[in-house]
Amino acid sequence: MNILKKPQWSPYVAGALIGVVSWFAVLTAGKYLGVSTTFVRTIGMIESLFAPEHIATLPYFIKEKPIIDWQWMEVLGILIGAFIAARLSGEFKSKFVPPEKETLKIGGSPMEKPPYWFQIFRIANLLAHKGG
Repeated sequence: MNILKKPQWSPYVAGALIGVVSWFAVLTAGKYLGVSTTFVRTIGMIESLFAPEHIATLPYFIKEKPIIDWQWMEVLGILIGAFIAARLSGEFKSKFVPPEKETLKIGGSPMEKPPYWFQIFRIANLLAHKGG
């Protein structure tokens, strides 16, 4: 069986490979792997479409410019890599609307609780307005 087509890898092997990639990133580019700043920068880019003068005055965005940089491309690479891995292993399922049993219902509406990714952006937005 091709190792890339396995539905699940050993967490030890996957962790070791991530460590090697991390070392390689530090040795070649002098950058540590991380994604947290990317979420805040993305919020800053979105907000700058509507209120650029406000974003320009925030201390956090004076220090960390809301731009697409290497870290933003790392997040994009993670998403693309996860998609490719899911396709190769046969685990990818194009399910945009979850079945009824998986939908959170409060008062009959499945949209009353925001999805997890929305909560991350909300937290990132609060951090940006606090100045870091």
